[in-house]
Amino acid sequence: MNKNAKILVVDDNENFLNSIKEYFENHAVIQILKTINNGKEAIEELVSNNLGYDAVLIDLVMPDVDGISVIEDIRKLNLDIKIIALSSYNSSTIDSILSKYNVDYCLLKPVDYKFLEKRILDVLKTSDDNIAVLDLNLYITNLLHSLGVPSHIKGYQYIRDSIIKMYENPDLIGAITKELYPSIAAKYETTPSRVERAIRHAIEISWNRGDYDLMDEIFGHSVDFDKSKPTNSEFIATIADKLRIEKRKKTVLRFS
Repeated sequence: MNKNAKILVVDDNENFLNSIKEYFENHAVIQILKTINNGKEAIEELVSNNLGYDAVLIDLVMPDVDGISVIEDIRKLNLDIKIIALSSYNSSTIDSILSKYNVDYCLLKPVDYKFLEKRILDVLKTSDDNIAVLDLNLYITNLLHSLGVPSHIKGYQYIRDSIIKMYENPDLIGAITKELYPSIAAKYETTPSRVERAIRHAIEISWNRGDYDLMDEIFGHSVDFDKSKPTNSEFIATIADKLRIEKRKKTVLRFS
């Protein structure tokens, strides 16, 4: 099962391409698989679609072959791919074109990446067969951000993967050192001790900068909130338990 939404970004602004790659570099769901700076190459890439793109994010105005031409070809070829257009201006002509080619969404530049992130996920939700996986990853991502865990540090990735593993296999609570850390270490080609230290460092940062009300809500019953931060195992296991509760409620996560 594919756990990532694979995105192709097409824009002639190299600064934008670099910044969007940086923003989504460690995202739990959205993967900027490739960036292209011209329409001609974009058409060739989409026709081959060897990388299995789920969506294309494309600027409507580019030199030579523009984004509208690329969108037109996508529809003519009946490619199964979502389209999110970018435009520096809004007009009735643009609206007419977007409607004609059934573009899934259009964002005005400059782009707010937080808003873009939500729109990409919303667009892909409508027909994605892996919605449970997308929702799980998105839920964990949003929760870790609210708890103040920075997404650019290694501990963030290790915590995220540990939560998913613990969610899928609750028995890991008794095998953190012997099984969980080694499995994470193998994936990222590091050592279990480095995984343990990176997770501990991420929790320390979280405890100093996160949403205190949310922390109290989640961890208040498992740790003395005023005196100490949770251990690695408490942090991971408590969030995994929260996911199971949400699954049973069927409110936040929509699992089958």
